[in-house]
Amino acid sequence: MPPISSPIVNAQEITKAFGANPLFQRVSFTISDGDRIGLIGPNGSGKSTLLRILAGEVSADSGEVSFRKRTRLACVEQDSRFEPGTTVRSVIEAALDRCGVTGTDRGARFAETLGRAGFEDLDAQATELSGGWQKRLAIVEALVQHPDILLLDEPTNHLDLPGITWLEDLLEGAAFASVIVSHDRYFLENVTTDMVELNRIYPDGSLRVHGNYSQFLEKKEEFLHAQSKRQEALENLVHGEIEWLRRGAKARTRKSKARISKAGELMGELADLNQRTRSTATQIDFSSTDRKTKRLIELQDVTCNMGDRALFEGLNFILTAGMRVGLVGPNGSGKTTLLRLLQGDLAPTGGEIRRADWLRIVYFDQTRTLDPDVTLRRALAPDGDSVVYRDRVIHVAGWAARFLFTGEQLSQPVGRLSGGERARVLIAQLMLQPADILLLDEPTNDLDIPTLEILEESLIDFPGSLVLVTHDRYMLDRVSSIVLGLNGKGGADTFADYGQWEQWQAQRSKSDLTPNAATTHGSLTSGSSASAAPAKKKLSYLEAREYATIELRVEEAEQLVQGKRAELEDPANATNASLLVSTQADLDSAQDALDALYTRWAELEKKSG
Repeated sequence: MPPISSPIVNAQEITKAFGANPLFQRVSFTISDGDRIGLIGPNGSGKSTLLRILAGEVSADSGEVSFRKRTRLACVEQDSRFEPGTTVRSVIEAALDRCGVTGTDRGARFAETLGRAGFEDLDAQATELSGGWQKRLAIVEALVQHPDILLLDEPTNHLDLPGITWLEDLLEGAAFASVIVSHDRYFLENVTTDMVELNRIYPDGSLRVHGNYSQFLEKKEEFLHAQSKRQEALENLVHGEIEWLRRGAKARTRKSKARISKAGELMGELADLNQRTRSTATQIDFSSTDRKTKRLIELQDVTCNMGDRALFEGLNFILTAGMRVGLVGPNGSGKTTLLRLLQGDLAPTGGEIRRADWLRIVYFDQTRTLDPDVTLRRALAPDGDSVVYRDRVIHVAGWAARFLFTGEQLSQPVGRLSGGERARVLIAQLMLQPADILLLDEPTNDLDIPTLEILEESLIDFPGSLVLVTHDRYMLDRVSSIVLGLNGKGGADTFADYGQWEQWQAQRSKSDLTPNAATTHGSLTSGSSASAAPAKKKLSYLEAREYATIELRVEEAEQLVQGKRAELEDPANATNASLLVSTQADLDSAQDALDALYTRWAELEKKSG
């Protein structure tokens, strides 16, 4: 039996507080080889702080974090920032310098990592990249250091859906361990081997479950059910002890003294349990108008160009009352631009956009920021000490409480709030504006999962229309009644749901393969159909010929894969970005063809036997 290796990281009874407010207390967990740990918890529970403690950037107030010798950590922060003047190339070169990589290994790392990431212009200014590509660059910067543990703080923020798929594939095939703070439930479902929730409702400050997000939810429900039963039993026990005390029990005997002491312990345990299980939730409820008009916005042959490139052209779409549209597409495909066209901030290059009279549109801009020096009171109620919500006057303290803010926080500057708290302020401002249409551009960034669930329910209940841009696939599935997909090459189409759009994307990717690869996929389809039918005892004439040559074809396909991999790792090609991208695509295509041949070989083997 092979020896069990020690954990890479062992954190024991970690406590951290800012001022008088504890983030978490006496939290313990380990990271071992191959772990992909999803770290979740309410806003303000200390997830980002815990990552910084693991990265050595912040010290714990108490407890101990020990590392296996020569452990290499890399951390990708929630907001990716690069120095002005740095390029994609210089960012990666600097990362390689920091970890002392030289010689042929340096060129191989550079080529392999950037080839998979898809960067085509290595001399592009890092600060001028889109948010999604800056996030990719920050992840690549960490990857070239070959860490033993990769720490990721909200890595899907700003990534488009293809970027999220790229990151999922990368993590699933990685040799390193990872700890991932994320609110993207599908992402957590797809990549995690373990889930940890930081939350005061747990006696130890956290709950760890081996499995993905859905398995975590099952175990959490079991734990909370057991805790609820314990709470109910404690309440009954305490009630009985209080009745006994009320009857004037005398503490003269040893037995009476022991019972009084036990009653005190039970009350203390119940008070602790009540404190931990006291839950609050953000109250989100958007205001709509009473508009009866059916057609709100109509797009006729709308074209929009960005420089020499057509984002979309000939787009025909009608937004009707009550429609909930999920708007999807890769970064740069024009999602935000389309929202601004609907809002009326931009005019189309061609075609016509018709809007109903007196249409009230409320736009949530993903780039919108709050003045960090403004107090929370002024951010929530800019015109006084109250707000008017649905024709009702609400004091700012009550309005703040709806979004889980305390009275003490009202005088704090907004700049001291967490990312999730700032997102809640923006949603609070949004809710005060009655709308026929909500245009939401990435409203989920920085929100914790409980707040996301409430936001989803509010959007589903909103009687007006909405157009939603989000990388959160779970929210897209729940909220949208139709999906409008932009392909990034000027085309657009509508789909019943996100899953149908994903299938369409996959089919387009297959059709873009080489003719040989397409032929291979065709033979796979026919082979799959044949294997589903009752097995024949002998191969047909054509199958026998195919079987006779398949071993040779597998050998040739393996040589092609090896050749493309060697080309990708050749230091001479390390600075040729376009060659790296095309070689990586050729390698992936060759690997797919090889996998298909192996599958077909196994089918013919089974059939011939």
